[in-house]
Amino acid sequence: MESMKMLSDHLATRVKDLTKLREGGTRLIGYAPGGYMPEELVYACGAVPVGLIRGGDPEPVSESAAYVPRFLDTFCRAQIGYRMLGEEPLYQMLDLLIVPVTDHNIKTIGDCFNFFAGDDVFRFGVPHQKDEHAFDYYLAGLLALRDKLENFTGNKIEDSRLREAIARSNRMRELLKEISLLRKSGQPPMSGYDFVRLNHASFIADRDVLIKALESALQELKTSQPPTANRQPRILLTGSTLAMGDYKVLEMTEQAGASIVIEEFAEGMRHYWENVNADGDLMEALADRYFRRRQPPAWFRPSRERLDYLIELAREFEVDGIIWYQLMYRSSYDIQSFYFEKTVKEQLGIPMLKVQSDYDVSEKGPLRTRLETFVEIIKAGRSG
Repeated sequence: MESMKMLSDHLATRVKDLTKLREGGTRLIGYAPGGYMPEELVYACGAVPVGLIRGGDPEPVSESAAYVPRFLDTFCRAQIGYRMLGEEPLYQMLDLLIVPVTDHNIKTIGDCFNFFAGDDVFRFGVPHQKDEHAFDYYLAGLLALRDKLENFTGNKIEDSRLREAIARSNRMRELLKEISLLRKSGQPPMSGYDFVRLNHASFIADRDVLIKALESALQELKTSQPPTANRQPRILLTGSTLAMGDYKVLEMTEQAGASIVIEEFAEGMRHYWENVNADGDLMEALADRYFRRRQPPAWFRPSRERLDYLIELAREFEVDGIIWYQLMYRSSYDIQSFYFEKTVKEQLGIPMLKVQSDYDVSEKGPLRTRLETFVEIIKAGRSG
């Protein structure tokens, strides 16, 4: 696809472009990608947001052992390792790191960047339940974040600039949603691997370039000829975190002859189903979209809402099986997967496979075997 090439070319020079922006006085604001940091606030103060979403490499995970215990989520250990190794340029260029504190795993990223690397880190809390008190608490965190960004950049976040940033972010989410919904088709015009790459690009790419690429991709997909191959098993991929570069499950599943038609990850994937309703108070509108209307992660209490949402997605996209991709030591997701498998059997009657990863190269052989076997079981069940 021409749009994918356009975006790949842009990402290939993104570090150089960001370096020039930074040399010109633009601040680069990094953040942990759990879906609770409104990028609109960063854009509205004239800075550039950068999501820390790299993953899949064993070296950073090994490096993190010098700074944190092993029994920490793999993705979070990787973020610490990338920063300390000094080989990933984006991790060395940040002027400020924003950490919405969701649990001890994410909190530790900010603690290590601050303590060991001396980085400026701003933290704000994210409640573990949805009620009016929790909403007010989250909103207070956003207001504190707005003050921090204004003081840090020297630019006041005017309503006009914030409204413009909201409109651009809404457009980006609308395009991602439209492209994703095309995969409801019996013959999806885009692979799960390509969609995830598009989604991941949104954390780093220039917003205007990204929107142009997404608009082009949508038109290409709408006018393309649908595949003529037989209907492949349709898979919902979910779990804890899906990082940029951690594509082994996507690649192996699709190589085994299945089609990943929908994904749901609380971290590493941009949530695009809801937009900001820019009416009334804009800060409250941001809190409404990023907290109140966002599908909750596994660490929410109660966590049933996420399971019901996954069941709804499975039905809507007519999936034949579910793969739960679990990173090591993320206990809230590990526990939720046990409840979810029972729910899948009772409500959907389709198989579910749970696989785990610690970004270790030795995992690939056994993982491929399990995924290939799972796909064959689905095929056999359909033909039986």
